[in-house]
Amino acid sequence: MTAVDLLSFGEALVSLRSAGPLAASSPLTPHLAGAECNVAVGVSRLGHRAAFAGRVSDDELGGFLLRQLRAECVDVAHVTRDPERSAGLMFLERRTADLTRVIYQRAGSAGSALRVDDLRAALAAGARVLHLTGITPALSDSARQATTWAAESGARAGSLVCLDVNYRAKLWSRDAARAVLAPLADHVSVVVASADELDLVGAPGADEQTVVAGLLDRGVSTVLVKLGGDGARAYTRDGCRHAAALPVTAVDTVGAGDAFTAGYLSGHLDGLDLAGRLHRAVTLGAFAVAGHGDWEALPRRDELSLLDDLLPGSTLR
Repeated sequence: MTAVDLLSFGEALVSLRSAGPLAASSPLTPHLAGAECNVAVGVSRLGHRAAFAGRVSDDELGGFLLRQLRAECVDVAHVTRDPERSAGLMFLERRTADLTRVIYQRAGSAGSALRVDDLRAALAAGARVLHLTGITPALSDSARQATTWAAESGARAGSLVCLDVNYRAKLWSRDAARAVLAPLADHVSVVVASADELDLVGAPGADEQTVVAGLLDRGVSTVLVKLGGDGARAYTRDGCRHAAALPVTAVDTVGAGDAFTAGYLSGHLDGLDLAGRLHRAVTLGAFAVAGHGDWEALPRRDELSLLDDLLPGSTLR
């Protein structure tokens, strides 16, 4: 297997989405989910070679996850089928138009059993970009070891290593996350975080400028701070650049951060400058929030300009 443009790894989840309260027996529809899968799909849709590594259950739900990834042209050659563990589940309940609640059933899942040996072949094959998140090391001790090993190995091999903090309070505490993620940043080229996550890769209670300065001093080349509807900031040794969010009607914010990251990494793979990478990042974030699903609304390459100068209610004829 030749080197891919992007390799991500972690837990692929079966997401069961409800358009209303779960307690009211609202119908559920299954979807592929998982932050690392979302990024792989977003990058693949833009024409890059993306691969996903991990463990899925050896049953119909695991087959569903693999089928969805293959349909999006994501390489799953390094996914292991686990006959002893079930698929991780995520229930998304649209409680109101402005509030979505998430319920996890992922303890002891196939994905949580990820270990170093599951990643050796995928890393050996090579990747221009290695993408990891702060979700995977929260799943288990073996997944934590695998994440650290992958970051170290990817950095040694010359991959651009990207860490999206992606803090999940239902998986671990902030102190536990910081104890793992702050040292992990020593092997990372790009750090992605929302403003309230940034201190998890720095000192407790430190402000944004202090954390960013520390990361740049430790060898991180770019720190991306996601600001939601206010766009994003990118810090490098040359200073700070802000990109405004594209004006769209938001209908579903789940997956927007992963779309942003996919856009930025696609821009890197295409050799764009910082301004170009940021524009593509906020563009994919806009596509994500303007459609339903974690990744279903993400654009193909020939659709990247669809939101430029968009007027409300536009129709292309």
